[in-house]
Order: sequence, then structure tokens, then C-alpha cells
Amino acid sequence: MAKLLGPTLGLKSSQIKRLNNLCRRRLPPAELILPEQARDLARLSAELGRPLGLLISRRGEVAQVVVGSPQGLPSPDPGRLRRGPSRLAGFAWLHTALGAGGLSPADLSELSMKRWDLVASLEVRQDGLPGFVHAAHLLPQPEDETDHRLLEPFVPGRPPEDLARLVRSLEEELARAAQSREVGEAGAALLVSVTSRAPEEAEERLDELAELARSAGLGVVGRVVQHRKPDPRTLIGPGKLNQVLITALRLGADVLVLDQELTPSQARSLAAATSSGLKFIDRTQLILDIFAQRAATREGKLQVEMAQLKYLMPRLSSRDDGLSRLTGGIGGRGPGETKLEMDRRRVRLRLNRLEKDLEQIARQRGQRRSARARGGLPVLSIVGYTNAGKSTLLNALTGSKVHAENRLFATLDPTTRRLRFPHEREVIVTDTVGFIRDLPEELKRAFAATLEELEQADLLLHVADAANPQVEEQIQAVEAILDQMDFTDAPRLLVLNKADVASPEVLERLVNRYGGVTVSALRPASLTPLLERIDEMVSLAGGWASQENNHDAGPGDVFTS
Repeated sequence: MAKLLGPTLGLKSSQIKRLNNLCRRRLPPAELILPEQARDLARLSAELGRPLGLLISRRGEVAQVVVGSPQGLPSPDPGRLRRGPSRLAGFAWLHTALGAGGLSPADLSELSMKRWDLVASLEVRQDGLPGFVHAAHLLPQPEDETDHRLLEPFVPGRPPEDLARLVRSLEEELARAAQSREVGEAGAALLVSVTSRAPEEAEERLDELAELARSAGLGVVGRVVQHRKPDPRTLIGPGKLNQVLITALRLGADVLVLDQELTPSQARSLAAATSSGLKFIDRTQLILDIFAQRAATREGKLQVEMAQLKYLMPRLSSRDDGLSRLTGGIGGRGPGETKLEMDRRRVRLRLNRLEKDLEQIARQRGQRRSARARGGLPVLSIVGYTNAGKSTLLNALTGSKVHAENRLFATLDPTTRRLRFPHEREVIVTDTVGFIRDLPEELKRAFAATLEELEQADLLLHVADAANPQVEEQIQAVEAILDQMDFTDAPRLLVLNKADVASPEVLERLVNRYGGVTVSALRPASLTPLLERIDEMVSLAGGWASQENNHDAGPGDVFTS
């Protein structure tokens, strides 16, 4: 690590020698700097007419001396800094300021970004003598969105408290605060939304984003909302972006999760602006990651991989002509195929292979549907918002043991079961993947073959979580997706689930507005009205007509889907 940084061209050899002598000094950690040391530093700074900075370790050793210029003082570079929400950098940053004045906004930003033990400014008076020292440190628990505390200005050698003991106590409090934060298996996430929506709607969307993050294994440590139109370059406004990065460092976030989808150019700009240790993903990437974790069947894995590649394709932008592949022969000379072109070609080849495999699976699915159609069994498809209780309802109706969990996208792969009604009549019940607002287009296209089951349905059971505060928005989102995908022919029956925990007033309002049946999938006795409505609607559609002589199957029979 270089000891002397900054522009030294034009300085006298004696001045450079005095600068190097500063590196050999040991400063007292408890006082930060002694009066005679402050006097030598201020005199040299005044003589050069430039600010000088000292990077001081906790043992009082001067790790770096930084020489400034009329344009400002370069930031010190101690190499690998100590990272983490429970730790400080292990260095104090002290610099001179020509003239009176305290710490600048740049000093406080540097304190937050680098997590210095202390940041301090030494006044240099016109006569070259030192004035007051202005210092600040980070707070373990921010107060009123302020993450630092300013110490009372003090003369060199007489700080208001023991600074070494102060730093130790700060780190102990930071460690205790870090233990109480929610950190998931995949790390800690800071949620960010840039929106022009009303504050209430923005908070509702962040609540859903938080549930998505937890489903992906992330612990949510904070959230930031900026009410403005998205910045075309970085999505987040330039000033707010710096605050977001500081907040992420302060809270120990590993990932920035953005509610809005990033364009390829915004992703590149954010990658350049964020530090290497901080990742960022948008809502689409988060949903794709959840799907990649949960897909269990070969078809589901192929569909998710295809969606990920289609999302990745326009974002392949890193050119590397140095790794170009040269080809020999007449007409083949030159840079050849760049790394970017090779990556894109590989992605296109893989996409073509995935599409062929999925087409084959779709044909097999179609053959199974045709076989069921020849059997004359009506088909009921369960649709709805994710985590509305679709799989739980399927288990309750058919006595199955399909995996069901109170989390978003707990199950992805479609499951088909047989349900027996009185009078030896049966239907096929199919559970499909859950929907969500702003469902990524890549997933819509990838799961098109799976959702073809809906085209053959004689009845769609639209399951909604009646206990969710956003139930009406979720109902409208599912209806909009069904209409957008042209699933408009089959009749729909709204099933208001979780009636045992929903407010009676809410249930009454929903039934009056949307119709449907109220049930609790965890209470089989509440399913009787639903079964009666299904029987009635299937009878009106003529679905029972072909089953008069078909009594050979038992309840709960499984059909592979």
C-alpha cells in the first residue's frame, strides 16, 4: 500500500521529505492528534497551500498521507476495508481545511460510504496555526434518518471523550444491532421503489415485494421509496442513488431489490455506480429466481431456463475484443467472432433447443388431454393469485397431499387429480401456477404450454384470498391476465378462500360485488356450497352427459400432467 498519495509534482524535495516524515509518526488513538503534531501538519498544509489528509489506524499508525490540490482532496485507498453492518473500517480519516469551517457534506458522505471509525477536519488559520478539530462518527441506530453524530469542536489533544473507547463501544453496539436484523439464507435485501403512484399503493407493492424476497430466501432489512418518474439512466435519481447505497451499507444489505424492471442500459449504469460487493436485481429477476428454486419437473425447469435466457439476451452487452477468436483462411482474417457475439449465439442455440423440447412436451400434454376428453370427464382448472390457497383447496377437494405452504409460488408444477361427485359422476381438477401483478412477459411465454390446460377447462375456479387487504386488486389482476391470454370462453366461479379469518363485512362486500362462494380450504365442512355450485355449473354446461355409463374410476385418482 502506497504511503504517499496525491499530486506531488512541483513540490520541493524538502517538502516531500516532510510529507514522508508524517508517515513515520504515531498518533495517540484516544486523542486522535496531539498539539505539536497538529501544529506541524497545519504549518505544512499552509506552506503548500493545499489540504493534507492522514489515514490513521487504530494503533495510531499513519497508513497513508494524501496530498490535495486546488480541486479538492483525493479519497484515501487503504485497500481491503473491513466490511459488514457490525464493523467499522478500522481507520480514522483526518484532513486539514484551509480556513475556518466544519465537516463538509462530502466528508459525511465519505464517513457513511467507507464506514470510517471517525472523520475529522483540522482548521488551518491564516497564520498557519491549527484551529479547532471537527469530528463525527456513525450511529449504531440512526435517528431521524441521520446516520452520524457530530462531536463538539475541540482543540487538538483535548477531545470531549476518549476516542479509542468511543470507537470500541460503537462497534459493540453495531454488533448487537446486527444480530436483531432479519437475514435470510440468501442474504439481506434492501427494497427500493421509484414510482409516481400514491404512497399507500407504493407501500402495498413493497409489501408484496418483501414477500417475494422472503420466498427467495432473502431477509428484508429496509425499504426506500422515491416518489418521482423513473430516471432513464439509473432508474433511481442520482442524488437518491447515493443515499440508497449509504443506507445499504449501513444496514448491511447484500442485495438491492428494485420493484421496477430495469432496462439493459439502466442495469449497466447501476452496475457502474454500485460497489462490487453489492448486488442488485429487479422484480422480474426475483420472480425468475423463485421459479428456478421451486421448479421440480423437467418441464418446469426447461420453462424457467427459457424465461431466464430470454430475459438475459438483450442484457448481454459486455464486449471483449481482446478475447476474439481468430479464424484462418482466405476471407477469414480479422477479429473474428467477439466474446459478445459468441455468448449471444450460444444463448440462441440453447433457446432453440429448449423450444423444441418444450414443443415435444406440449404434444405429449395434448395427447393426455385428448385421452381425458375421450373419457368424457369435465375439466376444472384452479387459477388465482399466488398464495391464495389453490393447492390447499385441491388437497381438500380430492384428498391429495400436494405440497402447500404459506409463501408466494410455493408450488409451480401443475397437478391433476380426479374428484368424485354423488351419483357416480367425476371431474378432472387441475391446479395451475399462481399469477401475480406485472407477471414477467418471459414467464407468460415460457408457461404458455402449461396454461393451455385452461383452454380445455369446462370451468375455471378463481381462488382469491379474502383475508388479504389487497384482495380486490389481486382479483382484478388475475382477471386481467386471463383476459389478456384469451381465456375468456370457459365460465368462471370466484372462490373466496380463508373465510374463517376474513372480516364478515369484507366477505359480504366481495360477494355482493363479485358473486362467488366463500370457503375455508382448511375446513372441509365449508366446501359443501362450493361442490353444489360446481355440480350446478357443470350440469348447465352439459359436462355430466357422457358419464352415465362410466363408473370405473375411484376418487383421488392421479393423472400425470
